[in-house]
Amino acid sequence: MSTVGDTDRSAVETAAMRRALELAANGPARGVNPRVGCVILSPAGEVLAEGWHRGAGTAHAEVDALGRLAEHQSASGATAVVTLEPCNHTGRTGPCAEALIEAGVARVVYAVADPGEHSAGGAERLRDAGVDVAGGLLAEAAEDFLGDWLFAARHRRPYVTVKWAASLDGRAAAADGTSQWITGPAARLDVHRRRAEHDAIGVGTGTVLADDPSLTARGPEGELLDAQPVPVVFGRRPVPEGAALTRHPHAIIAVDGRDLAADLHDLAKRGIRSLFVEGGPTLASAFIAAGHADELLVYLAPALLGGGRLAVGDLGITTIGEARRYDFTAIERLGDDVLLVAHPISRRAPRSSTIATEGN
Repeated sequence: MSTVGDTDRSAVETAAMRRALELAANGPARGVNPRVGCVILSPAGEVLAEGWHRGAGTAHAEVDALGRLAEHQSASGATAVVTLEPCNHTGRTGPCAEALIEAGVARVVYAVADPGEHSAGGAERLRDAGVDVAGGLLAEAAEDFLGDWLFAARHRRPYVTVKWAASLDGRAAAADGTSQWITGPAARLDVHRRRAEHDAIGVGTGTVLADDPSLTARGPEGELLDAQPVPVVFGRRPVPEGAALTRHPHAIIAVDGRDLAADLHDLAKRGIRSLFVEGGPTLASAFIAAGHADELLVYLAPALLGGGRLAVGDLGITTIGEARRYDFTAIERLGDDVLLVAHPISRRAPRSSTIATEGN
């Protein structure tokens, strides 16, 4: 049986990894499990089978690909190219590392190491069984693709985007409390599209009681978009029975908000990988002060309001040396308004798209 030469193997495996990333995109974008793709190559570098993970409880990508081998084909001596390190965990399905070993796979190439608390260690298990293992192929592309999932797996909490809309002088509302609409229709339309890109949307009970938001993602005619973020309410006061949130397509998740770290850990265990916080100055300030704001989205309208209704409240900063510093990573013109996207200087943004939201 002919085998691919060392000089050609890199190109063949790189092409297979690109294909594996394409396959991974077929999987569900939300939920506890990552989107993973796998390509099985013969010793000669030919594609024997392809697979991807279709969601919780279904075969993982490696097992899916092995199951698609033709009757006369064998994975003995083959190379498995997979976007994420094969798991070493028995849950609703068995460990992929063991499945690859049992199938006789000789080499495994993966893009990103699995940071899972229980699923990591597949590469070591494969090496112990004599399988040739190489990691890091197209790692940057895989990191971008798996951004939210990787962040949640590494930090045991969702990636948090904090948003507010403000006037040029940083006011979120006029003196009488009115705030609709600080920004214009182009920004509002963009807002709803961005809401749909998050697993969940968070507000405080104060916002629920004062503004009665629906927190849905809607199109230009007010129609509900297919993807809807799960509403999360932070606070101890109950949501009124007739509140707009009670008619949301998803059930409300209520957390008391006294321990944001614990609340975020709980949300991650529920499969929420990205949280969009737009619940007013109190909640925004709490996330920023606690160090849980991974991305800031600030809509600035060309207007001045004056007064004391600031978009962000007290952060416990008493001197300029304590200022929290950010990098502007995007600036976007939306109609008459400007969207500023900023990230903490020490933190890499795992999302490739610009996220924004506004209103109720």
